Order: sequence, then structure tokens, then C-alpha cells
Amino acid sequence: MRSHLLNNTTAEHYRSTVSAGVDRVAAALAATERPFSGVGVDELAPVVDAIDLDRPLGDASAALDELGEVYLRDAVYFHHPRYLGHLNCPVVIPAVLGEAVLSAINSSLDTWDQSAGGTLIERRLIDWTTERIGLGPAADGVFTSGGTQSNLQALLLAREEAKVRPEHLTRLRIFTSECSHFSVQKSAKLLGLGPDAVVSVPVDRTKRMQTVALAHALEQCVAEGAIPMAVVATAGTTDFGSIDPLPEIAALCEKFAVWMHVDAAYGCGLLASRERRGLLEGIAHADSVTVDYHKSFFQPVSSSALLVRDRATLRHATYHAEYLNPRRMAEERIPNQVDKSLQTTRRFDALKLWMTLRVMGADGIGELFDEVCDLAAEGWKLLAADPRFDVVVQPQLSTLVFRYIPSGVTSPAEIDRANLYARKALFASGEAIVAGTKVGDRQYLKFTLLNPETTAEDIAAVLDLISGHAEKYLGDSLDRAS
Repeated sequence: MRSHLLNNTTAEHYRSTVSAGVDRVAAALAATERPFSGVGVDELAPVVDAIDLDRPLGDASAALDELGEVYLRDAVYFHHPRYLGHLNCPVVIPAVLGEAVLSAINSSLDTWDQSAGGTLIERRLIDWTTERIGLGPAADGVFTSGGTQSNLQALLLAREEAKVRPEHLTRLRIFTSECSHFSVQKSAKLLGLGPDAVVSVPVDRTKRMQTVALAHALEQCVAEGAIPMAVVATAGTTDFGSIDPLPEIAALCEKFAVWMHVDAAYGCGLLASRERRGLLEGIAHADSVTVDYHKSFFQPVSSSALLVRDRATLRHATYHAEYLNPRRMAEERIPNQVDKSLQTTRRFDALKLWMTLRVMGADGIGELFDEVCDLAAEGWKLLAADPRFDVVVQPQLSTLVFRYIPSGVTSPAEIDRANLYARKALFASGEAIVAGTKVGDRQYLKFTLLNPETTAEDIAAVLDLISGHAEKYLGDSLDRAS
């Protein structure tokens, strides 16, 4: 069994085995004609369940053959131009190279004596990002598993900085727009805050937080004897890609002395954009910022970070263990990243971004993100001019939310069912993948455009497919009713 361990004696075996795996993936990518095979749970689950994990195949080639049957053939391929679903991006090759390196070396980024240069690379990338945001010389941060963890840690820091007694935790309030990410509510629960801790602030017709409503909510909070803990502004909402008015929110946070967190998990790609960087005006005033490089920086999952204006606030996540990071190490200025993180053992995910910047540069990333934002603008024009569809809002980033509106059908519930059916039927066909959401109480469809290879022609073709499926549903529905 030692022959399977990666070390100096098995280097050639490692090379040939991984090369064979790369060849299989490359062949699968080259042969992919649709973003999905259309396989159903009932069809695939028995195949996976039938595999006896206590009887190994003993051979990597055989395991790869099997993997083709249970995964590669039916995987959802985000690189395909008609994957228009969730906030999943195609990945850039330098980042995949970084993934291969970090997996093989297997550094753990918690302490210096487990990572050395990895620690310094991560710290340099944190500094690079905080400089782009404009957080100032005292800024710092740490890589995380994703936006949910970044938001949780940001709100942990905000809670601790509020300096309230434990019995007063239920008086703390977090203000965020009605279109913000559900991780804000999840974080409040995990942090032991009360059921009324998160105050939902209305949005305007462009799906941006109404600052007049925020000001009123903050004033009411103080008047009722509650404590404003944090305002979470969103720079790129999941459903609409909308960016809250950051300068006005920053002014209110300063007035009420409340922590300002910006969830830029989606909109962080603007940090690399030469054309649209101005959309993030005001982000430099934040106390903390979430960025997901695995969304708009075209990185493999996972690659996210939490950035803070004042590195001293990260002390709220610091615990010392004699076997790992005793206090004397901090006194000796040994850089242990675990002192800043909610995680202990942690992957060297920063290497993927490092390789991307060293090969492509920030401008290269920004150009790709600008392309998908430009594509969304084209898609909006197509939808706005098409009588079959109602599009909700002109995009700031690369998301389009719309609804098929059949002629001659006046029942909103029936239109809902037609849109739900169209999405499900499209997914089952494997020809394209789109997401769905609700606007008010009504069902809508959603294009999340993160692939620069997608074209306006792809969008038009998928709209025709949606229309066709919806019309089929409505036709069958009329037949059943007659």
C-alpha cells in the first residue's frame, strides 16, 4: 500500500497517474456538447449506491473508467456557454495549475511551520486585495471557504466590537437589504442573536437598498432601546447583481457608529475591472468586506476572503494552543494565519489566485468580467424588446431576471407553473441550464452570465427553448382541461 503514497520514490507513478486523469478530463471537456446530460436522480443514484466501497479496484485506470460512468459523463459543466444558472464560473487554466500544485504539496495554512512560503503568498494576496479596495494601511484579512464563512466571521467581529454584555445580545440588530444573501440570517442565528436580530431594509425599483428606509430603521432601532450592530451592504446581490448605494450607507454607518460590512462576493470582480471599477465607489469606507474569487475572478472553488479595515479586530477569532500557536510565537512575530481564521487546518487556496495573477494579471481577469457584464447588457436589450418576456431590472453586473409571459394567458398562477415547467424541462433536456427565483410571490427565471464564451446568440437560442417548453406546457394544460 505504500506505493500509493506520494513521495520521492513514487514521483514517476504520481506523474503518470495524474497525467492519465488530466487526459480523461480533457477528453470529457473536449467532447462536451451540452452543459448537462439530463440524467435524473432515480437513474443515477442506484448506479452510485451499487458500488462496493469495501472492494477497491486496485488500479487508477479502472477507477477512472468507473468515474466516467458515475461522474464525468453526467457532471454539470460550467464551462459550457449555455450554462446560465447559478454563480458558478468557468475557471482559468493558471488557477487549475495552482490547484494541482497545492493538492500535491498539501500545505496547511494555519501555521508558519506547516506552510512557510504559502503563508507569505496568502498575506501578499490579502494586502493586494485590501489595496484594491482602499481599506488603508492597517488592513488585513484571511482566506476562507466561501462567502458564507466570510460573512459569518465579519459579523462575529462586528458583534464583539459592539461590546455588549452577554445578556444584551438579543438587543443587537443587523440591517441588510431584502435582496441580501441568506447567510446574513444564518450568521445571526449562529452568533446567538435574537430571532428579530436581522432587520430587512426595502429596496428600490433597481433592487438597491433604500437609504432613506435604512436611516429610518436605524433611528427606530435606537429609539426602541436596541443596539445597531452592523449594516450589511451588498455589492452584487445573488438574484439581481444589484449594488447598494455604498457612499450613502457609509455615511449612515458613520453617523450611527455602526459596523459597515460589504458583501462583495459577486461584485468583487469589479476590483480588477478598468471599465466598471467606479461601481464600487464607497467600498473603501467598509469595516469589513467579503470577496469570492471563485465567482468573478474565475477561480476554482473554494477561493474566498474576508478583509478588514483594522487588523486588530481579527483578534476576536484568535485562540492559542501550546501544540500549535503558543503566545510566544506572536511575541516572536512568527506569522501564523490560524490567529485570524475560524478554521484551523486550511487549504492553500491562495495559490490559485497567485498563479492567475502571475500568468494573466489583474487586467486579464477584469477584461473577462467586463465581457460578461457587457453580455448581460446585450441580453437585457434582447429581453426588453421581446414581447414574450418581462425583464425585471437593467443589470449592473451580469445577472438577468425575467419571466415568460404567454399571450392570451391572464392567470398569474398558470404563468408561474409555465415558467417552473420550462426551467425543469430545459434542465432535463441538458441543452441549457438556467436558474429560478421569486420576485414578490411570482416565479421568475434567471440568467447568471459568468462565461465570456457565451454569446448573445446563445441567449437568444435559450430564450426560444424556454418559450417552446412553456408553450408546450400551456398547450398540454389546455388539452387536459378540455
